[in-house]
Amino acid sequence: MDAIKVGIRELRADLPKFLLETHRALAVTKHGETVGYDIPTRKHVSDADTEALCEAGRTMDAMLAAKGLVEETIAIEFDVIRNANNATSANMKS
Repeated sequence: MDAIKVGIRELRADLPKFLLETHRALAVTKHGETVGYDIPTRKHVSDADTEALCEAGRTMDAMLAAKGLVEETIAIEFDVIRNANNATSANMKS
């Protein structure tokens, strides 16, 4: 399913419309970059879809464990990289 791209400001302005009337995933953007997703849950989800999602989670957990990784470490490393990229971008604009 393709996500609808929506800017943060537009999402804030029309939040009820997007959350209650749109039955597609949203890719939330800021300055053209995707910063998050909203996946609708109101629509009936089949048991097969739910099981597929659970299986994907189990697979991801196994892959992380095999590499000796934990979610908290990945999140910290992501923040470090993002902050370094933001600092580089800010320096380039100056």
